[in-house]
Amino acid sequence: MSEYIIEVENLTKKYGDLAAVNNVSFTVKPGEIFGFLGPNGAGKTTTINILCTLTKPTSGRASIAGLDVVHRQSQVRQMIGLVFQDPSLDERLSALQNLRFHALVYSVPASVREQRIEQFLKMMELWDKRHNKVQTFSGGMKRRLELARGLLHHPRVLFLDEPTLGLDPQTRNRMWEYILELRRQEATTIFLTTHYMDEAENADRIAVIDYGKLIAMDTPAKLKRMVGKDIVSLKTDDNDKAMAEISRRYQIEARRDGDGLCFEVANGEEFLPVLLREFSTLIVSVSMRRPSLDDVFLKLTGREIREEDVSDTFKAMVRQHGRRSRR
Repeated sequence: MSEYIIEVENLTKKYGDLAAVNNVSFTVKPGEIFGFLGPNGAGKTTTINILCTLTKPTSGRASIAGLDVVHRQSQVRQMIGLVFQDPSLDERLSALQNLRFHALVYSVPASVREQRIEQFLKMMELWDKRHNKVQTFSGGMKRRLELARGLLHHPRVLFLDEPTLGLDPQTRNRMWEYILELRRQEATTIFLTTHYMDEAENADRIAVIDYGKLIAMDTPAKLKRMVGKDIVSLKTDDNDKAMAEISRRYQIEARRDGDGLCFEVANGEEFLPVLLREFSTLIVSVSMRRPSLDDVFLKLTGREIREEDVSDTFKAMVRQHGRRSRR
């Protein structure tokens, strides 16, 4: 028996000449929260779709609890739960009806079906709304109901594809309280995709993916140590002059960040008083912070992680490949 609940080896998915997932390999241990971090279009959802048997890989292999996701699809589907990036509830039905239908599809035994439905609706604070049609629910309530549905058949692995996309910060935080609580109660392995850096901090380990390739994988703390230094952000009355002075006086390369500058120093608390005392360019504002996962992504890729054009470019290329295939 393998010590890993998820095993991925040299996984590749191509659409024509475009590699949406490019030779990716990783493993996930039982009970782990594993974060897949990257911008839209990086290959996160494609990887999840392969692991959940919704898409076949071009090459490579993947398994859930030792079951190959291509050759043992039915068994794999019984072992996983999935909260899609896009809503997938039947809004014409009530919350209770949605969960009962899911329980029937996944053959949840009749003897425990109602008990589990009550358990997860109460966990998600939706029990009082169980008879209400889903079309009357807020976005946050729908996400919680999808989470309850994904857990109903007691999956060994729960896949969360951008679970809080489009939610306000307060609802996002509340959703994470539910996710961490269910991990504590159910010991469920959670595979999470996100481009929100603060969400990725909840993961035990993070794999950073960009343009289909895995470029780093470790704990959030160890990834942030790759940056190593403190981040100083500076606004001045002449950023070009300030950049030249930072280079000349301290042999530090500053870079533009919005309408200011930022740079890295080893001991920020000691450096800032020296900077304020010696700097000849007028400083409008200055701040210092510890490295974040944003800084890690910037260091690894040379750009910030955002909802950016790569998503639209990727979708256009897939559509174009689909049109060529039908000719």
